[in-house]
Amino acid sequence: MAGNPSIIELAHWLQTPAGRYMLAWEQAQLDAAVVDLFGFHALQLGLPELDGLRSNRMPHRWLALQQAQPLPDDLVQDPARTVALHCDFDALPFDTNSLDLVVLPHALELACDPHQTLREVDRVLRPEGRVVILGLNPTSLWALRQRLGRLRGRLPGRKGEQGLFLPSSGEFIGYWRLRDWLRLLSFEVEGAHFGCYRPPGLSERWMQRHAWMEGAGERWWPVLGAVYFLVAVKRVRGMRLVGLLPQARKVAKTAAVAMHNNKEIS
Repeated sequence: MAGNPSIIELAHWLQTPAGRYMLAWEQAQLDAAVVDLFGFHALQLGLPELDGLRSNRMPHRWLALQQAQPLPDDLVQDPARTVALHCDFDALPFDTNSLDLVVLPHALELACDPHQTLREVDRVLRPEGRVVILGLNPTSLWALRQRLGRLRGRLPGRKGEQGLFLPSSGEFIGYWRLRDWLRLLSFEVEGAHFGCYRPPGLSERWMQRHAWMEGAGERWWPVLGAVYFLVAVKRVRGMRLVGLLPQARKVAKTAAVAMHNNKEIS
């Protein structure tokens, strides 16, 4: 079965210095975000180069890849990175309200229908479950470099996508646009931040030379990082907590009764 070209292209790009730099930042954010999220069932959709659930302690944790996506060669021998299932992300094989955590590392950007993928995540998450989303920021130096590369590729004598910095496939989904999508599905954003402020470069030396921009970017232009990281919780309004009713009845029975003229009213 042939692999998805966009996924294969991203996997190759992640081996570059910029790709490794982005993965390191994203792995650190995931490790910190999911370590204290509790429940029973957690799922990561795509991007096996990231182990988004390694610091989480839920007893059931799965990695799902798309139907045509192979596991990278360097991860095949790692028993901790076993692929639990191959499936379409817009039709997840899980019951409604059955998962406590879903991690989406760039899955929406590569999805054929990102709205449907997000709706499926909403369906399988239980109330108060969390979704963690990673995405490339369209208002960043990396995105600007990508747009300039596309413009140069359209000039006479240029070959299309050879001058691109990022993979050619996939759609940038802006942070505020994603927040609107989540709000329509009754998700509430708990936390979000941006990272990877170093300018786009293709060499390790370039990335190291501009390491100082990490601190400067976080302080002076925080929303212009190349990548954003977002955690949202599924809110279901109007729910009745039936488990509290027996206790409420018990409290009502033992409450003091009203008195009038020092006599109990029956």
